Amino acid sequence: MRRSLDFGSIVLKFASIRWNDRDRVAAALDDDTLIDLNIALEASGGETVQSVFELIRGGPTALDAARKALAWSRSNPTVIPPIPSSAAAWYPPVRRPGKIIGVALNNSAADDRKISAPDHPTIFMKPATCLIGHREPIPVRPHYGKLHPEPEPAVILGRGGKDIDPKRAMDQIFGYTIFNDMTGNGMRAEDRVHYWALYPKPDNPDEVEKVEQHLSYAARYKGTDGFGPAGPWLVTKDDIADPHDLDIVCSLDGEVFTKDNTRHYTFRVEEVIAFISRFMTLEAGDMISMGTAFRPSNTDARPLHAADLSRLDGPVEVSISGLGRLVNPVRRDPAPSGDWRLPR
Repeated sequence: MRRSLDFGSIVLKFASIRWNDRDRVAAALDDDTLIDLNIALEASGGETVQSVFELIRGGPTALDAARKALAWSRSNPTVIPPIPSSAAAWYPPVRRPGKIIGVALNNSAADDRKISAPDHPTIFMKPATCLIGHREPIPVRPHYGKLHPEPEPAVILGRGGKDIDPKRAMDQIFGYTIFNDMTGNGMRAEDRVHYWALYPKPDNPDEVEKVEQHLSYAARYKGTDGFGPAGPWLVTKDDIADPHDLDIVCSLDGEVFTKDNTRHYTFRVEEVIAFISRFMTLEAGDMISMGTAFRPSNTDARPLHAADLSRLDGPVEVSISGLGRLVNPVRRDPAPSGDWRLPR
């Protein structure tokens, strides 16, 4: 006798994987086993999806169909072949988000280091080409200099908007994933510019004055290939009771560098979404990484910035309660054979 379908108890965790020479949209049966979501959708009478991004854009209807398909699979365990998580090659859950937006210094542990700072979130962008999946290697080249991990939960938007009301901002979220915002401190130092900026004078806007500034642009030290490990799961928002109370642990080669919690964030998820939407239109599938957890694991622990991949080997592991564990080895790549400069 077939068991009845219990939709309410199902935790929805999606992934983008490759298995048996095919790219697949997968769903978790448990921490160690996946299924091909499209096989389950076909078997349970639902419409298939080409990607996790298409699933996100399908909204509540697509989610209900996925929940039904997963319940059907559990009630018919011999029909759909299980996929061992160890046998899959993992992509980032959303393989090509339109935008990856990071929030800088969004942790009260950074307050005593701020000489001056705005009273709003400070943000930066990372390109989708920086993304790698669970168990994919982080490529390290000698000319990158010092670089370290930054463990963070990331919000994946289910729908977009402009000038979003913070009271309704949680309605825009599809789910959450783990993001490792790899940061090249060596490149940040190389790209530092100390110069005189020109601004209109406060008392006479028709004239300009020189203002001394220190700048460092983030494109290289945040957006280099491999500087965005993400995954393994995209967990729907209904399965995370409170994104502002998630434990975060980060280790390198078995040494724990940080144990933190998202309750230490300065700006809440709702505030970050609302703030960003005042300046740029948010879209379904966009990723917002909420800020680094970097409180030390204990009083004797080395700081997170000492987890330098230019001199220490991996793997890098990031665990976040409810979201799983993201693991990436370190691969040492040679420098390019030629110079980027034209011959003089």
